[in-house]
Amino acid sequence: MKVIKFGGSSVASAEQVKKVLDIVTSDSSRRFVVVSAPGKRNNKDKKVTDLLISFYHAVAYKKKTEEIIREIVARYTEIAAAFHIDEDIENTFTSELKLLQTSYDEADPYTLDRFLASGENLNAQLIAACFKKQGVNARYINPKELGILVTNEPQNALILEESYEKIVQWRDSEEILIIPGFFGYTKDGQLCTFSRGGSDITGSIVAAGLNVDLYENFTDVDGIYSASPKLVHEPKLIEYATYREIRELTYAGFTVFHDEALMPAFKAQIPVIIKNTNNPDCQGTLIKKNFTDEVRSDVVGVASDTGFCVITIAKYLLNREVGIVRRILQILEDFNLRFEHMPSGIDDISIILREYQLTRETETNLLKQIEEQIKPDDLSIEHGLSVVALVGEGMRERPGITADSTAAFARKDVNLRMISQGADERCIIFAIRSEQERLAVRSLYYTFFD
Repeated sequence: MKVIKFGGSSVASAEQVKKVLDIVTSDSSRRFVVVSAPGKRNNKDKKVTDLLISFYHAVAYKKKTEEIIREIVARYTEIAAAFHIDEDIENTFTSELKLLQTSYDEADPYTLDRFLASGENLNAQLIAACFKKQGVNARYINPKELGILVTNEPQNALILEESYEKIVQWRDSEEILIIPGFFGYTKDGQLCTFSRGGSDITGSIVAAGLNVDLYENFTDVDGIYSASPKLVHEPKLIEYATYREIRELTYAGFTVFHDEALMPAFKAQIPVIIKNTNNPDCQGTLIKKNFTDEVRSDVVGVASDTGFCVITIAKYLLNREVGIVRRILQILEDFNLRFEHMPSGIDDISIILREYQLTRETETNLLKQIEEQIKPDDLSIEHGLSVVALVGEGMRERPGITADSTAAFARKDVNLRMISQGADERCIIFAIRSEQERLAVRSLYYTFFD
């Protein structure tokens, strides 16, 4: 049994939905289908979710909404027409959006969630109708009926563990269930959305709840590549990767899905495969807990992300001060700041943060507190950094990885600012100046993959 999820590009048009229908019906084990809202049909197009955000703001500022409603509904009626749907989709969906408009309440923290989720909700209803029109025994099911219960955190909901006991009751459904992604319901019945990558989260939750054999995540690329195609020409496809490797790569900048989106499936040890709706015969990227040595690679990928800064605290005999790290972390907590990495030496500690957390005022006050409480000999902050991650479970068994990496940087005159590596040795983090990010990624990629 499989759960299969289709992203926005996979359901953006009638042509794409026909591909979805063919993919689902080609395998009788594909019983549960999670769908996103329609994405872009071309580079100049708009995602339905973006249109819904415009709709929300038009309602909030009491602007006319007839045109934006027509534009949203037209995305669905175009698909309905191609499948010769008998239902009056235009009037039905127009009425639902107008009802949504009347529900607007500035004081209600869930108002935006209802607007955002309507894209997936309408699309799941439409795709179920398309399936039925083609003679497929399928039906739309609302997340409330399915049993997806979430915390009451608007736009940032988390799944409640009791949901899984409700979801598993649908395991023996004779119908193919078409499920809208991106949202669930609180215990008191409020619609509440997940964070970004929400449809991936729904698919992962459903896969874990049903304890399926495989979670298939269909998108518009053949799988996960060993480096960003924006930085490296035709990078190698990652055919096999572990949960931990993918977690490291997505955290460090890979954008196939949100780094937390697949955690429910990972925790339940459900294998995940990333495939291409436009090229379904391609092997894709299979993600599991472990692989045999025959298919495992020493290094699986190079990822990068920008927008970091580093605070360096230097003090003679720093290593002799009991509780020094606790005191530094307490200062960060007092400012509600999260750190990403904290490499250290005998007399210095460096704290890598994401720059968006620091306003000019916050930065000034933070450094002042560190100065007063830690009394360092030297204190500095450096902005404009990127992190580059080299990831692979097999790196721990291959001597010379770090030496090869630094040699690659030296050959290309990449100024290495910092190195951080965990004890598990599956990921090495390099901090470099942001203007050298592309050069750094390419130097590592061509060292380990070419």
